[in-house]
Amino acid sequence: MKVPLSWLKEYVDVEMPVEELARLLTMAGLEVEEIRYVGLPIPAGPTGSHGEFRSARETSVSGLAWDRDKIVVGAVLEVMPHPNADRLVLCRLDDGEQEHIVLTGAPNLFPYKGKGPLEKPLKVAYAREGARIYDGHDPGWKVMTLKRAKIRGVESYSMACSEKELGISEDHEGIIILDDDAPVGMPLADYMGDVVLDIALTPNMARDANVYGVAREVAALTGAALRAPDLEVPWGGPPIEGRVSLEIRVPELNPRFVVGLIEGVTVGPSPYWVQRRLKLAGMRPVNNVVDATNYAMLALGEPLHAFDYDVLVRRAGGGAPQIITRLAEPGERLRTLDEVERELDDFTVLVADTAGALSIAGVMGGAESEVSTSTCNVLLEGAAWNYINIRRTLAAQRLSSEAAYRFSRGVHPAMAERGVRLGLKLMQQWAGGTVARGLVDSYPLPPEDPVVEITPQDAERWLGVRLAADEMESILRRLEFQVQRQGERIRAKAPDHRLDISPGIVGVADLMEELARIYGYDRIPETQIADTIPPQYGNPELEREEKVRDVLVALGLQEVITYRLTSPEREARLLPGSAGPYVELENPISKDRRVMRRSLLASVLEVVERNARIRHRLAIFEIGPVFLPQQGQDLPLEKATLALVLSGPRRYEFWGGDDRRPMDFYDLKGVLEGLLEGLKVEDWAFKAASHPSFHPGKCASLLVGGQEIGLLGEIHPLVAERFEFPEAPVLAAELDLKLLLDRIPEAHRVQEISLYPPVLEDLAFVVQESIPAEEVAAAIRQAGGELLREVRLFDLYRGDQVGAGKKSLAYALVYQASDRTLTDEEVARIRKRIIRQVEKAVGGQLRR
Repeated sequence: MKVPLSWLKEYVDVEMPVEELARLLTMAGLEVEEIRYVGLPIPAGPTGSHGEFRSARETSVSGLAWDRDKIVVGAVLEVMPHPNADRLVLCRLDDGEQEHIVLTGAPNLFPYKGKGPLEKPLKVAYAREGARIYDGHDPGWKVMTLKRAKIRGVESYSMACSEKELGISEDHEGIIILDDDAPVGMPLADYMGDVVLDIALTPNMARDANVYGVAREVAALTGAALRAPDLEVPWGGPPIEGRVSLEIRVPELNPRFVVGLIEGVTVGPSPYWVQRRLKLAGMRPVNNVVDATNYAMLALGEPLHAFDYDVLVRRAGGGAPQIITRLAEPGERLRTLDEVERELDDFTVLVADTAGALSIAGVMGGAESEVSTSTCNVLLEGAAWNYINIRRTLAAQRLSSEAAYRFSRGVHPAMAERGVRLGLKLMQQWAGGTVARGLVDSYPLPPEDPVVEITPQDAERWLGVRLAADEMESILRRLEFQVQRQGERIRAKAPDHRLDISPGIVGVADLMEELARIYGYDRIPETQIADTIPPQYGNPELEREEKVRDVLVALGLQEVITYRLTSPEREARLLPGSAGPYVELENPISKDRRVMRRSLLASVLEVVERNARIRHRLAIFEIGPVFLPQQGQDLPLEKATLALVLSGPRRYEFWGGDDRRPMDFYDLKGVLEGLLEGLKVEDWAFKAASHPSFHPGKCASLLVGGQEIGLLGEIHPLVAERFEFPEAPVLAAELDLKLLLDRIPEAHRVQEISLYPPVLEDLAFVVQESIPAEEVAAAIRQAGGELLREVRLFDLYRGDQVGAGKKSLAYALVYQASDRTLTDEEVARIRKRIIRQVEKAVGGQLRR
């Protein structure tokens, strides 16, 4: 929000330096990002290039001062042809001291060329020889000094200035034509010098997206009197009743709609002071009617829209138009002011008549009914709209406007009438005409302004500072709250321009914020918490999830966090032909982020794809949800998932190892075994499996307690071709995290380290090729009992010595007791039980 200081001073007196005002506003939540001096001298400070400097609080300050002796108001008395150039003219100009002949090529002076002395002198901004101005024809803001020179045979030493040359705007096509009352010879800095505060407003401060709103804050902060805008309308025409009617079909989306009528306007340029203020505030002047709507919006914060009333009458068949606010109908379209034919969504609210749509409510008007140079009668609209619906419309239409900026953040319905009144008054002043008496006002859903009760004890508890009830009451009254006192209890009713105050306990927090802002955040001392510390409760699920992270990091993996938004096409690379339904976003930020993911592994593989070019070895994991639609449910099932991916050499080069072989299935299996052991999960096993995303023969399922909790394996070569993977195999696993966490025991048994030596023994068994190694190991453990401490497969052999269709599995066994040294006889008895159990369970024979 750009606020010219001259405009602000219409509503509140500002006695302090601008820099102090900017600091005060910033500390109150209205961050002043830039102070722009237009023609006035910049206060002394650490200067930078082109007169700009940045203060210690990071507020940018810029501008070019107009020399009071060299840049003044001048009067063009006559425009004459240039003797040697068709595109230049000579002006006879009075600068208050003497007449000059000024050379210029300004196109807006050509209509006066060669017509003799002007009946009414043109007031202009005149720069004398030696004046410092911006170069009007050079890109950017390059300062130059006016020097005497001959141009096409005519001496030139001064000039009539454009807005670009004075730093007002980028416009350099014509010179500035000031208003008729500009006093000749007055320093231009005194006549129209200004300072512009560029204020960054947070969404909860949208009530201040107008000059009067900022004036309210200044008045509350400084105690200065606030002068309300004059909203007295010069009624002069017949009553408006019967000349237009209103119908609101969706009050929850349009709680209020107000219209006024002005007839006999003459559309043309606004006074220059109006154009200048609009430009300083960041808006482009259009004509006196449209400028009146924009000026009123910038003044009060209520966006207005002007319709050509005669167009509405014609659309109504010559009778009184009926204005209707409603939802768009299926397939309905509208050409907006930006000349774009727009297809309208069924949630879009329209301003319409009986012939069809007129404008997108609160966003942009339609081209057919806009004000043009031929407009004579104007119907002026002010309304209130549901800000959530406005946001949906903006996102769907990819459209923005100054009106939508305000409506999408919330404008109180009370502002509608005030905005229309000011708009009609300004139109009558600048465009003439007569205002039809009265307004047509439909107000089906007035909001209830909240009432909140607070005490000094609340301020002390919430803010840490003791405020007297009198001071709290004074601050709230300066903010225009209606306050009632009962001792120290304050009952405050929110003013009718604010939508950011809530009832109940939330409202107490809102009022505490208001008190803190105006009292001064910098005045609130640091204090220790003096309240009761809330009891601490454990969160077992989160603690177990953190334990999974800790174990995986200890195993050498790095955690990543990926987007939860994706596209079906991206996930189809991992899961071709089995994508299934997705949770789709209504307003996606991009086509690649339009659905909620169904696969966590697909997201992690994208990390591998992006990083494989710069890192040879990758060992990563992610914990996060996937989103599965549920039939008949509005919300999806958010399934907690764990994904792991390994790729690259088995060891880092700087570890000093010489094993540069790529990781394989067994490295991934080892990581999962380490995870399960670190979590103290029992009764787990791996079982051969198949899946289209994994390499045949290199895929397994992980079972815990007989229940499958996920898959692991090497990514299928055909799947890998769809990604930009390295040449090394990519090993991946995806587990149901909740099923894993549920199997983590609350407590686990520990056993002291035995003081007695172990007995080490290797046994090899010949079994059928189809027998899994894990079944043999299970049989060994069952027979070994408590004295068998460890069973580890260390060799697999196939060949003529064991016969066709068979294999030899060799296991390293560790026997150990905690209370004695085992004897050979004890170990022999255990060995015999193991051999018998393996033969009985899987048909295995001891290999000799």
